[in-house]
Amino acid sequence: MSTTVRVAATVPQRVPAAAGARRRAAWLVVLAGLVVLGFVLDIALGSVRIPLSAVVDILLGRPGKTPAWEFIVQQIRLPKALTALAVGSGLAVSGLQMQTLFRNPLAGPSVLGLTAGAGLGVAVVMLASGSVAGSFAIRALGIGGSWSLVLAATTGAALVMGLVLALSAKVRDNVVLLIVGIMIASVTGAIVSLWQYFSAPEQIQEYLLWTFGSLGGVVGAHLTVLALVVGVGLVLAFASAKSLNVLLLGENYARSMGLRVGRSRTLIILSTSLLAGSITAFCGPIGFVGIAVPHLTRALLRTADHRVLLPASCLAGAALTLGCDCITQLPGSQITLPLSVVTSLLGAPVVLWVVLRRQSIRSSFS
Repeated sequence: MSTTVRVAATVPQRVPAAAGARRRAAWLVVLAGLVVLGFVLDIALGSVRIPLSAVVDILLGRPGKTPAWEFIVQQIRLPKALTALAVGSGLAVSGLQMQTLFRNPLAGPSVLGLTAGAGLGVAVVMLASGSVAGSFAIRALGIGGSWSLVLAATTGAALVMGLVLALSAKVRDNVVLLIVGIMIASVTGAIVSLWQYFSAPEQIQEYLLWTFGSLGGVVGAHLTVLALVVGVGLVLAFASAKSLNVLLLGENYARSMGLRVGRSRTLIILSTSLLAGSITAFCGPIGFVGIAVPHLTRALLRTADHRVLLPASCLAGAALTLGCDCITQLPGSQITLPLSVVTSLLGAPVVLWVVLRRQSIRSSFS
């Protein structure tokens, strides 16, 4: 039986092939439209009211009505919106890869400890530099510090994922594996908490602000570094689409199909670590995007084919993050809400809706 046929057999609700293809194409167009709409709104909304027409003119390179509007759009809001694109697509794809690799619907960068591992790597770099994780501290590190942060966070995420993966060879129960991931996250969190206990109060305040998640600290060269690393991670993820389809059917079947499981697993670990590590390093831990978006795209597109789910997750993750960032800014107000709080408030109902709607979510992973 071919891989395509077996993957199609895992789709919870079967639909005619032509109708299913049209449905998936239509949803991809809708998601792309939502990304464009969210991108423009994210730049247009904020504490300073700028007409949408003026925003479009500035984005098209035409002179703005005031230098202040040009500065706000070009130097503050545009980098933040671009960061939202990278963060949303990267977290969603990393969550999709982990759920397929572990064949666990609850797997995600934050649940299995990758975010905590990346956070520990960032804390180590900041501790060694005599500073703490925070938007101002990240800016002060310069381009060399940016690469150090990415390397440390990616290494921390990769070590945690490698440990969870090694234990998964001995633990076949997905629930037990999930508990193992949560315990590893607890240990890494405890190490960071111990460091906080012996730190100065002002350092703890900066670190707490970083843990709330923010897109505002990534500008200039830091945005370039983040875009490069996330781009590499996404390329590796798309290159592993066929392997993910086969792994969805189980490792034994994948080996019988001639798939080099070890090589594919390494590629997926590298991709996920780059995505989750770099995003956590620059923006702090942002929850629920990685776990909620893959479920949302499977429910909308009704497919388990990763050649479709990967681009759909990119678009849905970017649209969700842009929408959440619009909400955090509370238009007309000077208050900015923590991004991770908003993503959790929106992400948890999405997961509950998918679980209650589909009842047997495990069927997508068997």
